[in-house]
Amino acid sequence: MRKKKHRDDRLNACADFIINDFEKIKTEEKLFDNDNPVHLEIGCGKGRFITETAKLNPNINFLAAEKNLDVLLLAAEKIKNENIKNVKFFAGDANNFADFERGKVFDRIYINFCDPWKKNRQAKRRLTHKNFLEIYKNILKDGGELHFKTDNTDLFEFSLNSFADFGLNMKNITLNLHKSGFEGNVMTEYEKLFSEKGQPIYRCEVVF
Repeated sequence: MRKKKHRDDRLNACADFIINDFEKIKTEEKLFDNDNPVHLEIGCGKGRFITETAKLNPNINFLAAEKNLDVLLLAAEKIKNENIKNVKFFAGDANNFADFERGKVFDRIYINFCDPWKKNRQAKRRLTHKNFLEIYKNILKDGGELHFKTDNTDLFEFSLNSFADFGLNMKNITLNLHKSGFEGNVMTEYEKLFSEKGQPIYRCEVVF
């Protein structure tokens, strides 16, 4: 994505919704000014999923990670324009939580349509690799869940095996989400595009 015009000024205008000093957040400050449950989305893209999910769940706080500033800007502007108070963003990814000193903070993690890293030598970069599962285990409360969606068959198979090898319980596994009868699904931008082309969407929930 090309750099957005006046990006820095526009990000500053969304400052109330963006965490800039994540190092401080990792060790000291509460993420929100209340004690509501906190859900984390890793790789929020343009923010369709987090925006709609937050509106449906006003009593849950949402932290959304996106490392591309131009994409993060679009998501933050959505939240600002709709005056949604239970979402905050930061520029980063799952690796930011590798040394999250505050421990088990989150009740749920969402990973939607992440990069499949198709080559075998790239397996450690997949967000469902065991190295990332270790990170999620350390930041999810006991009984917390990971909700995972992808359109990539190989990544989904890899992920199911990874979850099983890690000793995690899985539920609500579907190989065709939009024909499964599952209620309450919120689509991402990619999901809308893929489903309109007739591609099946894979989904599962994993309990830590």
